[in-house]
Amino acid sequence: MTRIDGRKEDELRPVKMTVGFVDFAEGSVLIECGRTKVLCCASVEDRAPGHVPEGTGWVTAEYSMLPRANRERSRRDVSKLKLSPRSAEIQRLIGRSLRAAVDLEALGDRTITVDCDVLQGDGGTRTASVTGGFVALAIACRKLAETGVIEKNPIKNCVAAVSAGIVEDTPLLDLCYEEDSGAMVDLNCVMNDRGELIELQGTGEGRGFTVDEQRTLVELCQGGIRQLLEKQKEILGGQI
Repeated sequence: MTRIDGRKEDELRPVKMTVGFVDFAEGSVLIECGRTKVLCCASVEDRAPGHVPEGTGWVTAEYSMLPRANRERSRRDVSKLKLSPRSAEIQRLIGRSLRAAVDLEALGDRTITVDCDVLQGDGGTRTASVTGGFVALAIACRKLAETGVIEKNPIKNCVAAVSAGIVEDTPLLDLCYEEDSGAMVDLNCVMNDRGELIELQGTGEGRGFTVDEQRTLVELCQGGIRQLLEKQKEILGGQI
């Protein structure tokens, strides 16, 4: 099939990451995946939440969309006095994905919160948040180690994410909004640079999907994530 933006079936949208996008966060990056734009900021607090063992740190995430991130204005969560179920589910996914990249004992009694704010959404906002959020997190952790706040960099491995789906019976990588809204199957995949799956979310829209179809989508994602990991390491100067 011919994709709306002319890409090949296994081709990522153009990816750009601008580090240091804001001045005050310990780590920040603006990630652009096609027309999707997410600002990711990592903030360090010198205390850990009560539910983690003493001497162990924590990494968490928050996710939100600006009112005009979409084609029509949406209400802010604060105006509804509660976080939307979608935002809550997404930020839990981001937090789990980023914690998989960190040695929490090496982080010590600290919390790093990664805020992911969608400036413009055109599909794949949660996967862009994971990919960009990791870069912001890695920058913050590097600063902690370089300034002697912690003994060593707690980052264990890189983590990135991308989507894939089946549109008109064709498996496609990195769905934009128009593709995502018409997809028969939608899958989000998070992996690390050891080739291990961190999280897999797959949903059939109107029909189920087979194990073979899932395998095809995961392999598509794996190829895309390799490229994203290379981009992350390039942005981070080849070091994490």
